[in-house]
This record gives sequence, structure tokens and C-alpha cells, in this order.
Amino acid sequence: MTRKNLKIFLDTSVLFSAVLSQTGGARKFFHLAEAGLLQLIVGPTVLREADEVVRRKSPASLPLLAQLLEAGQVETCSAPTLKQIESARSLVAYIPDARVLAEAIRAEVDWFVTHDKEHFLKAKMGINLSFEIGTPGDLLQSFKDDFYLP
Repeated sequence: MTRKNLKIFLDTSVLFSAVLSQTGGARKFFHLAEAGLLQLIVGPTVLREADEVVRRKSPASLPLLAQLLEAGQVETCSAPTLKQIESARSLVAYIPDARVLAEAIRAEVDWFVTHDKEHFLKAKMGINLSFEIGTPGDLLQSFKDDFYLP
């Protein structure tokens, strides 16, 4: 049986977590991607935000961010269309996060992974999209279930 690699859109919070913690779930995505088991995707907004957050909060970790992006073969999707941004704004009121959601929509991913409880995780029950929204732990559990359960 052939299984397609999951396309995972990483939010800024997940990139920053991967930089800060060697053992957390966010870092595991980069190992799985390096092994060819996941396809990691970010949008231009996420990439810019991650760079800004790391420069502001942990500037010495900037080379690590670059190493993770390269080792995980992280792809950057195209900027979303105005229609995709408007669609996302109808789902997420906070404009910066609506733009990030629009990037995930544009990338046609299987999962949107975030730590953002306020704008994404609490609201996910009311958001009907073609992909799952969850934490790194949610995705890792799903990944384990897909591989280890009959």
C-alpha cells in the first residue's frame, strides 16, 4: 500500500517552538520531514513572522532556524489570492492570522499545525476546511495512529 506524505502547514508558533525545544513535538516534524515522511510548508507571512520573532526573542537561534528549514526541506507556498484572504477573514477575525490561514488554504495542505489557542484551536470547531487544524501533539498522535493501528 502506498501512502502519500502528509502536507503540513506550520504556523509561526510551531516554527518558534521547534527552534526553542530539541525534544518537543514541533522539532519532531523536522526529523520526520528529513526522513521523507512529511512535507513541511510555510507561507511567506509565517516565514517573515518567524524570522522577526526569533530575531527579537532569541537572536542567537537564527542560524538554527535556517538549519531546521533547510534540513526539513521546508517549502514556501505562494502568497494567497485576495479571494482566499477574504474567505479566511470570514473564519478568523484577527487579520494577521486570517492571512496565515489563507496561506494554508493556498497551499492545499492536509494539516495546519499551530499552538495558537485563541484564534485557531478554540475556533476550529466552527471552521470547516479541507484540512485538519491541531497542535503538534494532535498531528503526531494521528500520524502514530495511521502507522501503528490496523
